[in-house]
Amino acid sequence: MSSPDKVIARTGRLRQRYDNEYRLVAGCVPYRVKKDDEGNPCSLGDDPQQVEVLMISTPNRADMVFPKGGWEDDEDVYQAASREAMEEAGVKGIIDRTTLGHWVFKSKSSQNSSSPRGACKGYIFAMEVTEELESWPEQATHGRRWVSPGEAYQLCRYDWMREALTALLERLSMIEPVASAQELTDQSTSMYRMLQASSDSAVALC
Repeated sequence: MSSPDKVIARTGRLRQRYDNEYRLVAGCVPYRVKKDDEGNPCSLGDDPQQVEVLMISTPNRADMVFPKGGWEDDEDVYQAASREAMEEAGVKGIIDRTTLGHWVFKSKSSQNSSSPRGACKGYIFAMEVTEELESWPEQATHGRRWVSPGEAYQLCRYDWMREALTALLERLSMIEPVASAQELTDQSTSMYRMLQASSDSAVALC
């Protein structure tokens, strides 16, 4: 781990990017490959337990999320996803530039509206973590925790997160492609609903 000079998280939306009325956001699923007794990365094979993913907590919630946030006009989408991982989870790493998918997030207050007002378009990437910081800008509100993929499925707050995690495991050739994350978990919650929008996007409460 390392502790850099203090970095302050970006706040406000003065530089926020929009696509018409959709606010654009970027995020990632941070992961690492376990190491053997000699410190070498384990062979992935088809065992998801050789991989751990990093999730972050938010105040007064038992479930967890992956880091994401606003994409601003002075950065590309990969820089935005990397910045959010550093600010919220205190990690740096290598972003895979092929997106895991993109989703449309709607707030609970606008779930019954057909207007895009109040909604976000989110682009989620895989990040192989190479550095963990001892302190990070949003440490006071976001704890972090390395978990197995199976535990992550149970902790994910929203279905889009399970779909992104599924896409990551498919990319690492650890599972066969599946139709949806619902095939991997039977958990449900009344706090969100998922509507299929296209083959690689969805509408969800966020």
